[in-house]
Amino acid sequence: MANIDELTTAAASGNINRVRELLDNGVDPNGVNKYGMTALQVMKMSRPDICRLLLNRGANPNVQDRHGIALVHDLAREGHLDTLTVLVEEGNADINLRDGNNKQAIDLARENNYPDIVDYLLRRNQAI
Repeated sequence: MANIDELTTAAASGNINRVRELLDNGVDPNGVNKYGMTALQVMKMSRPDICRLLLNRGANPNVQDRHGIALVHDLAREGHLDTLTVLVEEGNADINLRDGNNKQAIDLARENNYPDIVDYLLRRNQAI
């Protein structure tokens, strides 16, 4: 069976076919690589399709690294609304998670001037 490092490498490089193949062969979507990261944490952020695939196979959308950073924080900080939408709407990611600096995704989106993400997160919070 292929290992977790192969899955995280495929996710990080945006190779959805390899990600699917590894998952089909039983690689755990929540397994951690040699750096302590899951495939969802290291996936190419501009690939909502990979995010969706990992979520559909059971990946935890709320895993945080040793700094308290989850994918929701990275996506908001980097401006990837398409992938963030998948993570939240299909993966039920917690948009109110706080990172190690006590910041939520909305704070990071504001700091990095992504008003579309700020608007989206505000609407999601109102829907809760």
